Amino acid sequence: MKKIQYILASALLLICSSVFAQQEGSFAFYPYQMSLVNPAYVGVDGQTIITTSVRNQWSGVADAPKTQALSFGMPLVNNLGFGVAVVNSSTFIEKQTVVNIDLSYTVKMNENTDLYFGVNAGANAFNVNTAGLEMYNMEVDPALGSIHTFKPNFGAGALLKNEKFYVSLSAPQLLTIESAKNDNGYATVEDNRPSFYLGGGYNFNLNTEGTLILKPSLLARYVTDAPFTTAFSAQLQIHNNFEVGALYRTDNAYAATANFILKEKFIIGYAYEISTVPTMASVKNTNEILLQYKF
Repeated sequence: MKKIQYILASALLLICSSVFAQQEGSFAFYPYQMSLVNPAYVGVDGQTIITTSVRNQWSGVADAPKTQALSFGMPLVNNLGFGVAVVNSSTFIEKQTVVNIDLSYTVKMNENTDLYFGVNAGANAFNVNTAGLEMYNMEVDPALGSIHTFKPNFGAGALLKNEKFYVSLSAPQLLTIESAKNDNGYATVEDNRPSFYLGGGYNFNLNTEGTLILKPSLLARYVTDAPFTTAFSAQLQIHNNFEVGALYRTDNAYAATANFILKEKFIIGYAYEISTVPTMASVKNTNEILLQYKF
């Protein structure tokens, strides 16, 4: 019985670790949350923007991944921008919180195009609370010890942007990130390597009045010795009041999205995501809500 508990607990820890790896940059509404992966986005276009999103993954699974993100960016003097980003994730007995302070600098390329450079500094708090495991004997198992880590981090990014297109390149966390792994039956800390992001998008006017705009975009993520993943998204903006769209991620997921835009300042969005893997049918859907306000 004790060996079975070891196996089950270790398997759960491994599953949790793989889930956390999927969480980084996996928001369906990534075009509205780009400052989470690129600090150059703070103060972009001279706007003050606050964005929050809530993502509840796999509604058919108890204690499935849940992620909450909050980002804020504003312009400062002398072409500088300032921002703060907080991402909190939880899965079963794992919890992780990332807090970053972002700074950006704008270089005017021409009348319509700007080049932004950004850096961030922050910290990553990671916790595995094995007290959340249900045990069937009174003996304390040394293989199931809790893990608590706190590690500083930093990142950098660049953004080329005008009214029609953007190209983004970034590494939001250049130092290794810690998570849990199974090491011969013991819960230990594993170092996950930095992620690199390449993103881009273009706005197509579908009519002369400018009331129909198609906004395709992509966000690619690369980690050494890990699968290369890309998210493809497209939004159709109608009369600057409503957007409807779709997303496909190469890690076997697709989503339908809808946004309501109020007075060109307040955005309310909802995404319904489903896995394309047949064996994942029982986990059901993922729900994501976006709120954004431009001052």
